[in-house]
Amino acid sequence: MRTDFARPFPFLRAVLPVAAFFLAATGIARADFIGHGGMVRALAISADGSKVLTGSFDYSARLWDFVEQKELGVLDEHTGPVNAVAFVGDGKRGLTAGNDGTVILWDLDTLKPLRRLNGHQNRVMALAVAGGVAASGSWDRTVRIWDLDSGALVRTIRQPSPVNTIALGPGGGLLVVGGHDGIVRLWDVASGRPLGSLKGHELGITQVAVSPDGKYLLSSGIDNTLRLWDLAEYREVRSFAKHEKQIYGIAFSPDGKTALSTGRDGLLIHWDLETGDPIRTIRAHSRIAWAVAFSPDGRFALTASSDEVVRMWHLRSGDRIGISSAEDTSPKPWLTSTHPGARMFRKCALCHSLTPDGPKRTGPHFAGLFGRRAGSVNGYHYSDALAGLDFEWNDQTLRTLFDKGPDVFLPGTKMPMQQVPDPEQLARLIDYLKEITATGNSAD
Repeated sequence: MRTDFARPFPFLRAVLPVAAFFLAATGIARADFIGHGGMVRALAISADGSKVLTGSFDYSARLWDFVEQKELGVLDEHTGPVNAVAFVGDGKRGLTAGNDGTVILWDLDTLKPLRRLNGHQNRVMALAVAGGVAASGSWDRTVRIWDLDSGALVRTIRQPSPVNTIALGPGGGLLVVGGHDGIVRLWDVASGRPLGSLKGHELGITQVAVSPDGKYLLSSGIDNTLRLWDLAEYREVRSFAKHEKQIYGIAFSPDGKTALSTGRDGLLIHWDLETGDPIRTIRAHSRIAWAVAFSPDGRFALTASSDEVVRMWHLRSGDRIGISSAEDTSPKPWLTSTHPGARMFRKCALCHSLTPDGPKRTGPHFAGLFGRRAGSVNGYHYSDALAGLDFEWNDQTLRTLFDKGPDVFLPGTKMPMQQVPDPEQLARLIDYLKEITATGNSAD
């Protein structure tokens, strides 16, 4: 029987949005991706890296701008906690699923539901999209395959235990399922035929992920381990055991050479899959970290937690990106300026103060930017990308930075993807940068 989980707690739907609005309006702890009024259980990044979807215990999913870490809209049609989210195709559509047993297909431009996919008889815990195939996994012991254009149920694949997690191979032909019994099972999507199983975890499976080339599988469990499997030979390649408690979130890097894991201990661990060693361990959250995702360029990670926020991390340096001061009273002249480049500067202001004594942000301060040698601000923790570089910031170098993009101009930089392809807009931004960063003008 399907249950409406909103009925026992009707006050949540009224109170949580108000609390989120209050935090945003007052600026209290205004950092990261903030807006949810409950633990954040799921997240996904669009294929082009521009958008983020999150799902929360507050019954909502939210769409965000990746670079600005700004909320773009709320997807509020579920009557229970949202456990899974996914982008579809080019990112103009998205899927959400939750405790109410419903899967919803959304138009992410209008933030309106396009279709409801009903049929599950218990909470839906997982979603997967690949090769035009969409799948949902539930505690009702089924995985359902859907036609997103018609909303038709294509196939139901029954499981021996409640389903916690699913993944699809790159072409959508392979289905991987993990559940309460600790066994990873593989299925042929087209026929619904079982292909085999992988045994090694001692307790329930929490997450599975298929490598970008389809050759390997990662699985995590309540037994505190992360395991790498060879899908051609159906054998375990390696086990990773550095987490202090259960692992809940895992992800392959875009090149398939490294992986991320998060869990009950709040750690974010970046793994070298060839050696089995941690590349870096970050204390990402003080509470459970439920989900993790790589940015498409592999430079950044997002983590979602019971502390109700999503955080962004630069993996090479381990630095948190986009931290803003809760009590930033410094002047913000770009908010009232009539200069045509001032509006575009707002993105720069998220990560850079105007003065040396301004609020500490992700990037170095901008005072005296033009004519300043790259990587030369004393006391700032630069990424390796700027180590040993010998050039000055001027019209030409800034134009190249924003034209090519930071990841191309300075591989490994902490600066998120920020391109300005329009020459006129770029000229306006550089002109305003020249004006506002001039020594003596920054605080005017």
